Amino acid sequence: MRIALGVTGGVAAYKAAELTRRLQQEKLDIQVIMTRSAREFITPLTFAALTGQKVITEMFGKESNATPNVESAIEHIAVAQRIDLLVVAPATADILAKFAQGIADDFLTTLYLATKAPVVVAPAMNVNMWENAATQNNIATLKSRGVHVVDPDEGYLACGMTGSGRLAGIETIAKEVCKVLGLRHDLENETILITAGPTCEDLDPVRYLTNRSSGKMGYALATAAQRRGAKVILVSGPTDLQTPEGVDWIPVRTTKQMREAVLERAKESTIIIKAAAVADYRPVAQSQQKIKRSTGEHLVLELEPTPDILAELGRTKSSQVLIGFAAETENVAASARKKLTTKNADMIVANDVTQAGAGFDTDTNVVTLYLRDHREIALPKMTKFQVADKILDQALELRPQTK
Repeated sequence: MRIALGVTGGVAAYKAAELTRRLQQEKLDIQVIMTRSAREFITPLTFAALTGQKVITEMFGKESNATPNVESAIEHIAVAQRIDLLVVAPATADILAKFAQGIADDFLTTLYLATKAPVVVAPAMNVNMWENAATQNNIATLKSRGVHVVDPDEGYLACGMTGSGRLAGIETIAKEVCKVLGLRHDLENETILITAGPTCEDLDPVRYLTNRSSGKMGYALATAAQRRGAKVILVSGPTDLQTPEGVDWIPVRTTKQMREAVLERAKESTIIIKAAAVADYRPVAQSQQKIKRSTGEHLVLELEPTPDILAELGRTKSSQVLIGFAAETENVAASARKKLTTKNADMIVANDVTQAGAGFDTDTNVVTLYLRDHREIALPKMTKFQVADKILDQALELRPQTK
């Protein structure tokens, strides 16, 4: 997830560096925007070193002494469209007033008006400034528009006065950010084994049988579970996806290799999610040389079933929650219910891959969750990351019933 961190000109600006580090622990991609006044208290280089990203300090790219161009002129729009959250900490009385009145006279204020993402502000200022009716009216206005305000703490202020106005604690701000983004840590005691992607079964040194799975659903599950605190084991067939940070990644190619990797790690897992599209059949015999084309002749392949990993897990599971997937083209409900029973799974995630937005290699999915208590939970079209969170929510509900 991507967030923009706005830093404005107050003594507490140095604390924004600590906040950056804390938010990075949540695996958030952070781009910092600094006002001119903020640069009087802390340098852009500090944030560039922490984030590894460009720090935006001017509206038209003047920080690099470059000639303004179309890209720099609309950069605030590009940032506004790609972020999931705008956080401003510390937020001065000046920036709060500009936000409330719709003034756009620098990059940060323009970004605020341009973004549709949620906004979190953490005010910090002198106690009299905080208690001033104008500031309180601006705060009320922002709250009425859906801005999330992390109220300042009371205590000794840099100006020598005592009262409200100190920037809220870093952990308090981080918790609000996590709350707004929907980030949770409810899987900290779980070890989740996830399979993803396709498997490949060789015909000869050149050709193989496989399917259209991109692995995106399994990788979304791994990312979501890791962000929620789980220890994640990802057994993956071949994909073009980047390995999620912080997971135990085990690459495999064939169904046999996936079975061996899964069974080796299954006992240490509390939740197993079989999201991989495993090949159901493989050639009885693999040619050691390339199979040549013969003009006018049909080629007959003899295939045999591959190991049924989900069924084997269903027979041997103890206290684990076992979740399978069913990618169907017809009779989705009947097929999912049959799979739930025959595989001894606790839940089947099923979809019609011919439906728009639910097929292979898409960034969205449309699924129904089938449970052993006969419930059917139909989810609307969502991103695969959102679907992953819903699946994990249900897996967590199932855990007490299987302990």
